[in-house]
Amino acid sequence: MKTLDRRWLLGGGLATLAGAGSLWRWHMKQESNQQEVTAPRIVKTVSGMPYREFGATGVAVSELGFGGWAIGGKSYGSVDRVEALSALARAEELGCNFVDTAQVYGDSEMVLGDFLAGRRDKWFVATKFSGQDAGMTATLESQLQRLRTDHVDFYMIHWVPRGKYAGLYAELEELKRAGKARFIGVSLYNANDIDYVLDETRVDGLMVPFSLLDPDPFLARRDRLRESRKAVIVRSALKEGFLTGKYKRDVRFTDPNDQRSSWTAARVAQTVDQAERFRVLEPEAGSLVRAAIAYPLSFPEVSTVALGVKRVRDAEENFGKVAGLRLSSESLVTVAALQQEMNLREPTGFLSRLWSRLF
Repeated sequence: MKTLDRRWLLGGGLATLAGAGSLWRWHMKQESNQQEVTAPRIVKTVSGMPYREFGATGVAVSELGFGGWAIGGKSYGSVDRVEALSALARAEELGCNFVDTAQVYGDSEMVLGDFLAGRRDKWFVATKFSGQDAGMTATLESQLQRLRTDHVDFYMIHWVPRGKYAGLYAELEELKRAGKARFIGVSLYNANDIDYVLDETRVDGLMVPFSLLDPDPFLARRDRLRESRKAVIVRSALKEGFLTGKYKRDVRFTDPNDQRSSWTAARVAQTVDQAERFRVLEPEAGSLVRAAIAYPLSFPEVSTVALGVKRVRDAEENFGKVAGLRLSSESLVTVAALQQEMNLREPTGFLSRLWSRLF
């Protein structure tokens, strides 16, 4: 404990310590409460895959979705097109019906368009407008051609438009009225984004990052998301692959088509070190990657978790061996404690710094 002189104590230091202690205990209780969950509501099961409600839309989707970024070949290394098509087919066999993509994901939409020929009605297709110069309506028309369909099931704005861009929400709603998109939403990045969208727009759902290493913004706004009854799509559950457990501190990404090639060695090493802390979940889940996927699946507010897939073996692992897996309440308490220790929750980081100044 830092040296505390008599004047500091008499001048209110004891009250400060007592207040800080109370604040810390209150905060720890709130952190624990945020991890408490009830069993997700399962609508049906297809080929062993549980299906959940997609918000209040009346549609059910597979609780694990096919993340189409990797098969685009522009961000996670080059891709064999035949292998990508086979991975999609295997995902379908394993009960997956949700796929997420975007025009900026390289060739992803075109690969998906090839795959969807003759089986469009089996899939719930989500894609995004990413601010292309052509504008939203024209961009969606080109995306429909790439996807070889006359509509998408869920169309998102790839960021949260504010100010002069706020008019995009009206255009998004018009695309829904025109039947070009069955449902509409926004891909978000932080808690303030969630507040803004839930306050200002009439969307059917949201996409948010949520993982063992990125508990916020989901946990920070979990109550609001539950009350809104919006669909919640989780992305980045594997933290760019680091929660698969296959990377070491000295790994380097040399493929220029891999967005991780721009990461510094220090960032890579830190992320690996943080991921390794969660191996304590392996005895229950079977592996780190399964624990990482089971984490967001444990929350009933989540509609589906989109997992990046490039190969058939990825589909086998992600859809064939993890569907239906949840973390126990005891493991969730362990997760919350680790997240606090590593300052992965922003409020925790603030209170930790306050505490360190006092002690």
